[in-house]
Amino acid sequence: MTLLVMVRHGPTAWTAERRIQGRTDVPLSPDGRAMVMRWRLPAFIPDGQAGMVPLDHAVWLTSPLARALETAELLAASAQAAPRIDDRLVEMCYGAWEGRMRADIDAEIGAGMPGWRGLGLDFAPPGGESPRQVQDRLMPLLREIAAAKRATMAVCHKGIIRAVYSHAVAWDMVSKPPHRLQDGAAHVFSVSPDGAPSLVAANISLLPASGSP
Repeated sequence: MTLLVMVRHGPTAWTAERRIQGRTDVPLSPDGRAMVMRWRLPAFIPDGQAGMVPLDHAVWLTSPLARALETAELLAASAQAAPRIDDRLVEMCYGAWEGRMRADIDAEIGAGMPGWRGLGLDFAPPGGESPRQVQDRLMPLLREIAAAKRATMAVCHKGIIRAVYSHAVAWDMVSKPPHRLQDGAAHVFSVSPDGAPSLVAANISLLPASGSP
């Protein structure tokens, strides 16, 4: 088993406005950049077998989108690592919904939204991707990570992390998830040789403990 640590990028102006970002290349906001600069990765992470492993020799991967790339560069600086862009980590495509506010979409679709959301893993916005399609495009990358047998840091997006998480815990994206995945946190998975992920730990805070520098 190989460990994969996933972190969502810092906030953007669209994050604050609750606009759907998808593949639109929105940069970190000044507040988002300042927040990421306060984040600290743990020196050790759980290995899923009641032990802890260091992250100092981890491989760093990032989505090509600016908000993820800058987050990765800021986080990796303390580890003296150089993140490598992997296009397969790009955010889920939200098609016609990108740039729109979530509240406006909910209001527009109205009573039809529960039916759409009932599709779970197969729900896709008009012209966009479904979580199952995201899982399919991530599977070759997960197999490569497993074959490399090196802990891997992936700085990416909410849709990407949710796709891996749903596979790891067999969540259909219709029922309530076992965990509410938090931002500003690391989510740890172990990846088997066939690429199947298993959840090791969710929501490891990146904020330093009170009183820490």
